[in-house]
Amino acid sequence: MAVNWGPHFFVPTELIKKYCGRVVLREMYDKELLRDELNNLGLSARPARITNLWYFRRKGTETWIKNGESSDVGRDFAVAWDTTMIENGEYQVLGIMNVKVSLKDKKEVIIARENVVNLMVEN
Repeated sequence: MAVNWGPHFFVPTELIKKYCGRVVLREMYDKELLRDELNNLGLSARPARITNLWYFRRKGTETWIKNGESSDVGRDFAVAWDTTMIENGEYQVLGIMNVKVSLKDKKEVIIARENVVNLMVEN
């Protein structure tokens, strides 16, 4: 059974719907639930690296534009997003969290989860 270890947004959030200027995108994960998920998948090793990739797109479109990526767990995978570079309107932000696990036979496995939020850009 899959458990929702993350990612969970700090920014953007479901509570704040309008953003402008420089926005620092941040999200977190639950270490205990991640450990449970890895065990459920038969991957009992500790994560070797966690990276969060950030994308955005105009709502109603199909293609995501990469905004950046971060492996800085201590800063909640923070990446700046300059909304002044895009037109005002409805957007979606996608966070994809990749967890790399190194196995005993020197192979690596990467698992991933995603989170999407709708927001309004008004510069």
